[in-house]
Amino acid sequence: MAASRLPPSALTFKQFLQRQNTLRLYRDMLRTIRRVPDEADRKYLRDWARDEFKRNKSATDQDAIRMMIMQAKNHLEELQKSLAFAGS
Repeated sequence: MAASRLPPSALTFKQFLQRQNTLRLYRDMLRTIRRVPDEADRKYLRDWARDEFKRNKSATDQDAIRMMIMQAKNHLEELQKSLAFAGS
């Protein structure tokens, strides 16, 4: 069997998809935060989101990563609901 030409640090397909989903979630979070009317709250939430994603950037445990993604999705949904409620 021939040796792989991929570098040892190459992502598996599953890891690649998970990374894409995480980046999409991060972008959605920042887009939603832009809709927060109060500038101080917006800055706080933006800094919080960036810090959380940066802090967990090096995580490798797949179960922990899935849990963090679910928590981030829940936070995003709560923020979207709050903004929708405040807008109505």
